[in-house]
Amino acid sequence: MQQNQYRNQAITAKAAHKIETAIGPVPRTKGTLMLSSKRVEGTSGINRFRTSGAMKALFPRADDLQAILINTSGGLTGGDQIDISASASEGSTLTLTTQAAERAYRAHSGRARMTATLQVEANAQINWLPQEMILFEGSALDRHLTVDLDQGGRFLMVEPIIFGRAAMGETLTSVSFKDRVRINRGGKPLYWDGLDLDGDTMRHLSRRAVAGGARAMVSLAYVAPNAETHLEPLRNALPATGGCSLLGPDLLTLRLIAADGFEMRKTLMPILERLTNDQLPTSWRL
Repeated sequence: MQQNQYRNQAITAKAAHKIETAIGPVPRTKGTLMLSSKRVEGTSGINRFRTSGAMKALFPRADDLQAILINTSGGLTGGDQIDISASASEGSTLTLTTQAAERAYRAHSGRARMTATLQVEANAQINWLPQEMILFEGSALDRHLTVDLDQGGRFLMVEPIIFGRAAMGETLTSVSFKDRVRINRGGKPLYWDGLDLDGDTMRHLSRRAVAGGARAMVSLAYVAPNAETHLEPLRNALPATGGCSLLGPDLLTLRLIAADGFEMRKTLMPILERLTNDQLPTSWRL
């Protein structure tokens, strides 16, 4: 059955290549989303909202404004482009998450691109909480997250990644993934991070100094006045494959690797519950 699955994928890829050769480049997915929040009668509400193409959003009932982002194309492949822009005005709170894990599929030509640009004003907060990004064999993805904080702005970010689905017997021997996170405050760098994977991903991850064979990873950053109070509890919650540091009086960072997505979530979920004051979006619990 598994052999038939791989054979069908190969036939589909070959057919797509023949079509593109005959009629030219196949139109790719494009999607944009723009959302801003404001404080209204003691709670956070929508100020502006616009989507186009493959990007949609749902707004569940919550104490503050939550947006569940949906890529209706079902995944990303070469040439796809997703752009997200969001802002939280003074005194408001905005949480952005996804309906489920995003998937980066094999790219037959070009690269997929995802950009997110976030603006957090004074006494406001954005929680950037997408679910896992699953990288498939042959995927090519550039991902950029840029955050601009005003003085007094608060921010929580989590970026989980799964390197192929181990339960399906997937092995990543050819993946190109470039990831950039830029958090600035008052126009100056606060936290910059980057990841470049190119080529035989499983070989890279098997190295003891890289991941020791782990197939899931998560990066977390938390910018808030109470960051230091979470340092020891988070360190105590982490296994030997995770680490947590206070990079500044109000900047907490965490990195964790795990054997798979399930093991990663077992550790990550209680941490997110703590940092969101038990307001983790419902889609994370499904």
